[in-house]
Amino acid sequence: MKFSRRYFLKQGGVAMVGLSAMPAFLQRAVAATPMPNKKQFVVLFQRGAADGLNMVVPFGESNYYRLRPTIAIPQPKRAATDAAIDLDGFFGLHPSLAPLEPLFHRNQLAIVHAAGSPDPTRSHFDAQDFMESGTPGLKSTEDGWLNRALEAVPEESASPFRAVAMGPNLPRTLQGVAPAIALPDLKQFKVMAQSPGTGAMVEGGFEAMYAQTVDKALQGTGTETFEAIDLLRKADPAKYQPENGAQYP
Repeated sequence: MKFSRRYFLKQGGVAMVGLSAMPAFLQRAVAATPMPNKKQFVVLFQRGAADGLNMVVPFGESNYYRLRPTIAIPQPKRAATDAAIDLDGFFGLHPSLAPLEPLFHRNQLAIVHAAGSPDPTRSHFDAQDFMESGTPGLKSTEDGWLNRALEAVPEESASPFRAVAMGPNLPRTLQGVAPAIALPDLKQFKVMAQSPGTGAMVEGGFEAMYAQTVDKALQGTGTETFEAIDLLRKADPAKYQPENGAQYP
């Protein structure tokens, strides 16, 4: 195979590698970045799929138990650890979701049940892609719905961390024109080198390559990436701790 310089820059120029899957990033990022009066929008997409009828259980519907004789969640009962947690007399939470019950009763949590894609595909993988692209039935869409949302609300002098994906790769949802970065581990957000002690040299080489490229898209991506690396380095994330002794898995 022949690898062009362009292909190398696009596919393997900068590797963001981390050791943990879900660090306590969000709390620290808010503390490290001055964003007065701004809200954070958190999207969790369970790409492997989730059983909605066993997460939010319609225990008041007899057909639920008739059609699911072996996997249905039991009706709410006193002192039963495997029973649904009653929300409104008809729907209940799976027992493992017990921490969400107080939020529901404080009107801080809303549940939209029986929602899905209008596309009739029976392909699990196509359905997942359509959910992330936001264009059910249309495979030619190149960007994700969340990236288009960012593009529709431009922000001058936006922080490199305006859009962050928690993981080693940028999800389909955030792919597109608007800048976004993938961050698996706050402490490991850097250019990784094969040989110990050469990280700074490799980082500088990649930064120079991105700066010199005539491809504006690549140049912009490289600039944003190294700005993000520099910003985290200066912020010293290790010194920020969650308030009130909170522990995040």
